[in-house]
Amino acid sequence: MSRLRLDGVTRRFGGLVAVDDVSFEVPAEGVTAVIGPNGAGKTTLFNLISGFLPLSAGRIVFEGNDITGRPPAEIAAAGLVRTFQLVKLFEDLSVLDNVKVGCHLQGKAGLFSALLRPASARREEAAVEARARDLLAFAGLAGMADEPASGLPYGRQRMLELARALAAGPRLILLDEPAAGLNTEESAVLSRTIRRIADEGTSVLLIEHDMTLVMNTADRVVVVDFGRKIAQGTPAEIRADPAVIAAYLGTGKSSTGKSSTGASSTNKSSTNKPGTQEAAHG
Repeated sequence: MSRLRLDGVTRRFGGLVAVDDVSFEVPAEGVTAVIGPNGAGKTTLFNLISGFLPLSAGRIVFEGNDITGRPPAEIAAAGLVRTFQLVKLFEDLSVLDNVKVGCHLQGKAGLFSALLRPASARREEAAVEARARDLLAFAGLAGMADEPASGLPYGRQRMLELARALAAGPRLILLDEPAAGLNTEESAVLSRTIRRIADEGTSVLLIEHDMTLVMNTADRVVVVDFGRKIAQGTPAEIRADPAVIAAYLGTGKSSTGKSSTGASSTNKSSTNKPGTQEAAHG
């Protein structure tokens, strides 16, 4: 059984078709990557899956349940959590407290219990802190728990955002350009961390321009161009696919029949700087 299934997912912005009849499955195991040139529709696709944009057509099924049209909070509570291209931390909170915030979806104590602090609420609070510290250790941030999140270097902020997303206990995590702004060493650490996440049972779906990370980390790759899926397969199959080569290098026409000029380079220095975002149909 697949963890996630997209059936004919489509999103239109007026006359622009940003995501055009995209269908694929994300298995319950491993890492699936979505790649494509800037403006290909990747981030829009993530926004549709996570409920931040409504579909114009199609259906999204998560663990056998139709989640089409559900709000983001409900989708996250169901076990599908995402990160964003730009790091979004609570900068005034400590590193530890940022991760504890991510644990709120698993908490059972209500406001009344939190105010009175009965034994059950205290036990839950202790469990949340223990889990948050374990996740910081997992992300390589164990010695930084009490530091303000705003004081972390950019690469560490990326890892903190990942730890906070994992705190929600997702069964599928969507990572939107997690290597953006990272240097080669940081990207290698991130690649190993993503593999560990998948190996421990959480499915991973990621958008990424760093082709070294994608090819070393993903089990399967989906390629989109001009909003349409043009290829899918193993990393080795994708490397050799003529439609993918055309889409990235502008050497001809993609399978959509549209000219593939102006595609982004996979060089991180030009595509993975902090603050880089795709167009509205990105």
